[in-house]
Amino acid sequence: MTRLAAADHEQVTLHRDPCAGYTGIIALHSTVRGPAVGGTRLWSYPDVEAAAADALRLSRGMSYKNALAGLPFGGGKAVILGPAPTEPAARRALMRAHGRAIESVGGRFVTGEDVGTTVADMEMIADETAHVAGREGGVGDPSPFTARGVLVAMEAAASLRWGGADLAGRRVAIQGLGQVGMRLAEMLRARGAELIVADVRAARVAEAVADLGATPAPVDEILAADCDIVAPCALGAVLNEASVSQLRAGVVCGAANNQLAAPDADDLLHTRGVLYVPDYVANAGGVISGSVDIAGWSRARMEAALDAIGETVRAVFDRAAEDEIPSGRAADLLAEQRLAARPDQRTG
Repeated sequence: MTRLAAADHEQVTLHRDPCAGYTGIIALHSTVRGPAVGGTRLWSYPDVEAAAADALRLSRGMSYKNALAGLPFGGGKAVILGPAPTEPAARRALMRAHGRAIESVGGRFVTGEDVGTTVADMEMIADETAHVAGREGGVGDPSPFTARGVLVAMEAAASLRWGGADLAGRRVAIQGLGQVGMRLAEMLRARGAELIVADVRAARVAEAVADLGATPAPVDEILAADCDIVAPCALGAVLNEASVSQLRAGVVCGAANNQLAAPDADDLLHTRGVLYVPDYVANAGGVISGSVDIAGWSRARMEAALDAIGETVRAVFDRAAEDEIPSGRAADLLAEQRLAARPDQRTG
């Protein structure tokens, strides 16, 4: 694969178990700071090449995310080629096959929940390997922590943009009402924000309208909504020349991975004066929650790291202003500096 030849990853492996209907890819971008940590995504990719490309992008993003969050982890990602089985026994077989694939990596990769997988799936994977986080009895579902981290990042961005972190009265457009997007909507509503929402699932939109007083918007128009903040919380690659040119928001801050369709979207946001919080800074809450299960952190230390996302946002924009560069590039530079140094390995 041409993408693999150009990748800067430590290891990328393809795993198959025909009896279980399993084809998976495990990508380890870096283990310099510790074991590569990243979720397992189950998605119906068009082919193995597309799945590998996703694994490469996501695992690199995890290295940067974990480094900027101050975690003693490297970055990795696993993807399973869908479609997802509909029968419980078939899904169990698929997840156990994936657990055996993770075990074969020899402890260099620790996984958790991601798009298309659940806490229940993590329990099945754990039948075959101990290298899995986010299980029942531990921290569990990372979604609430991811949403909280996005909220902290959003408040920091609001402070930079408007001189105050208070989100009461701010209009926030949320693209995607999955586990994280809906929780984020609930948290924002509790702070007095006005919500505009879109999702491909009409039932999720109806729920947000009924329970949170949200205003619905078409999926293909949500990024251009008349609002203060846009929160991409679905899949990635939504910020491109066309969508950035239509933005009316002053801040972009959401939970989706790989929001920039191409690097030049970072420049376009910078040129337009939109404060873009790099996705792997904003959505670090989920992996931070995993520090309890994986690194033995106390809940107090984990909570402090969640709150520190706001400090990271400010550090990114300080670096961007100092070097006169877009925020995405500034975040990359800070992450690369941290990847060059080993973290504090103490637990507590």
